[in-house]
Amino acid sequence: MNRRIYICMVLMLSFAPCLAQRNIGYVDPTIGNVAPLLNPNRPVVHLPNQMVRVFPNRKDHLDDQITDFPLLAQNVITPQMVFSVAPVDTAFKGRLTFDYDHEITHPWYYSTQLTAPQVQVAYTAGAKTGIYRFRFPKGQVKHLLLSHYYPKGEYTFVGPNAIAGTEYVNDANHKQKGIAYMYGVFSGRPQTGIITTDKHWTGYTVLGIPPKITEENGKKAWITYPESDTAGTVEFRYAISFISRLQAKKNLEAELQGVTFETLENKGKAAWAKALGQIDVEGGTEAQRRSFYTSLYRCYVRMVDITEQGQYFSGYDKQVHTDTRHFYTDDYAWGNYLAMHPLRCILDPQLEGDMLESFVHMYEQSGLMPEYPKLYGDRPGMFGFHSAVIFLDAYRKGVRNFDVHKALEGMRKSEDEYTLLPGRKDRKGALDRFYDANGYYPALHPGEAETDSLTALRPGQKRSSVAITLANAYDSWALSNLAAELGDTATSHRYAARAYNYKNLWQPAAGMFMPKDAKGEWIAIDPRIDGGHAGLDYYNENNGWTYLWNVQQDLPGLRTLIGGKDQMEQRLDQLFHEGLDRSKVDFWHNFPDETGMIGQFSMGNQPTFFIPYLFNYTNAPWKTQKWTRFILDTWFKDDIFGVPGDEDAGSMSAVVVFSAMGFYPVTPGLPEYTITSPVFDKVSIHLPNGKQFTLIAHNNSKLHKYIQRATLNGKVLARPRFSHEELMNGGTLVLEMGEWPGKIWGAE
Repeated sequence: MNRRIYICMVLMLSFAPCLAQRNIGYVDPTIGNVAPLLNPNRPVVHLPNQMVRVFPNRKDHLDDQITDFPLLAQNVITPQMVFSVAPVDTAFKGRLTFDYDHEITHPWYYSTQLTAPQVQVAYTAGAKTGIYRFRFPKGQVKHLLLSHYYPKGEYTFVGPNAIAGTEYVNDANHKQKGIAYMYGVFSGRPQTGIITTDKHWTGYTVLGIPPKITEENGKKAWITYPESDTAGTVEFRYAISFISRLQAKKNLEAELQGVTFETLENKGKAAWAKALGQIDVEGGTEAQRRSFYTSLYRCYVRMVDITEQGQYFSGYDKQVHTDTRHFYTDDYAWGNYLAMHPLRCILDPQLEGDMLESFVHMYEQSGLMPEYPKLYGDRPGMFGFHSAVIFLDAYRKGVRNFDVHKALEGMRKSEDEYTLLPGRKDRKGALDRFYDANGYYPALHPGEAETDSLTALRPGQKRSSVAITLANAYDSWALSNLAAELGDTATSHRYAARAYNYKNLWQPAAGMFMPKDAKGEWIAIDPRIDGGHAGLDYYNENNGWTYLWNVQQDLPGLRTLIGGKDQMEQRLDQLFHEGLDRSKVDFWHNFPDETGMIGQFSMGNQPTFFIPYLFNYTNAPWKTQKWTRFILDTWFKDDIFGVPGDEDAGSMSAVVVFSAMGFYPVTPGLPEYTITSPVFDKVSIHLPNGKQFTLIAHNNSKLHKYIQRATLNGKVLARPRFSHEELMNGGTLVLEMGEWPGKIWGAE
């Protein structure tokens, strides 16, 4: 081998781990821990896409008290936790105070210094396991309190230092019930017992093992170490299972046998270095790198692998299954189809296929393709069935390790047999049949009483007539196109026309999608504010200005409705300039999800994420470059307020990752990306096929943000887009940047 080549290879191999370590150093899980109005981002400790996810149980970063420390967060948004442990003293008064300046948060490690009691708490996570380490001051009696988050949970001491637990989850809001199990081991030889209330240590046994503890009437399990125990540190090692207590014990033995706290911590750090090392960036500011890599870290919070040594419990048929492939759950298709799933098609298509095969299994086990798959079944969530878009997008991008024919079958069933109304998983009702016959969902006039029994089943949800009509047009397009890919022309033709149903609610006079009643008459509303809470009568979580653009599957058709490229540009300009015409208090009283406002554009909720890229479909692509840069600079700071809305654990973060790199999948289902102004001088994506895609922005800066010229693999690129195939084949996209808008480049 040529000596020069050999030296270069050695330097590259030695440099790669350094880059990976550098990347994880930019992650700060506290970014965005305080939400504008709704749910904050949580500082989750976990391994990428693994089951055990943990963060201290408190309201948000401004809460200076911790209630306890969970063993698992089943849902990281609301959140939904199971099992808890907390160090307490004999004067325990309730919540635990801590010192912010002593708090350390990494994706693989968390620690804090409690001030009452004075205990240092540290934590690190495995796949199905975790280790808590409690360091008590010298001479202080060491107490730990174990509890549950749901009524009538059970603990059983099964040895001098071991405990098994059961949590009976009852999520009444989403009609999900299930059981979680745990098995844990304490260091040393503690005393065990029961307390009858949080506030007083009474009625406990000394030594010995009490009977099973059912948490009712204030009873909780406690662990204490006598004054004769001189060890200042207590470790609690545990595992979680959704199969059984015995399986939880097996999970602990498989992952933690002979493993120290430091070993597990280092394994977690290495796992994150590998995941975040897939994308290297150069240039940009320290703040931009912190925002970027923190966003990339959040893209791995979903979905999660719940396979336990070749078995998994399915909430879809309530059975334990054996499978050689891993089974994943916890997803929000309505928000994650936009960017999170497309990003995974680039970084880990094998994993994406495993997740989609899990969707297929859920369909086989329950008879319905899921939309919000959770541990105990599909959560009735938003409207439509955007899982159809996810399947089409992955298939067209070469992901084939899932049963696509069975997926198509499930998509047809969702379309043909089940309601598209939000918040329910029922068979089709009268409104759905009206839609099948007329091509739009009928709306009610303001003040008109609801007559549809299916709509009234879930309090708080309404017809969302415009939003559902638009969403189903996209879903039908995906179904039709996937059928065409598989050679099923009959199915493709059957659903093709439904992709254009959005046109049935286009009102030329308003220049927007507006509601119609069952007679086909327009309903006069103000699309900026009408529709009741969250606009649910007509839209959903967003107003008419947002839904004006929700025709991703047919942007040329939308452009024609608006009047052409120039008129589309003008309407987009108006979107960013149009005021609220009322106080923020009044606006957010109706639309609490619609935060991160710029004019009538909202960065804080999913249906808007692609809108800034629509200037690329006009004669002014430079405005996409302007606005994406402005949005990242304005709404994604590297501090506790640095996320502008309820991002649903990764959906918004994936948008940040794409936008900061300089491209974005506007229409999932079409295997292409549209280009914008990257915040970095160089982005290198290390693809799983061994190739590398590199984006270089020459003369890039805060002021030099406009693309003047572009080449892809040395060839002139005149259009502001490239294909997924071109990306996955590796190569180099070079952008020449300038201070003034490149008004010629990219206009088609």
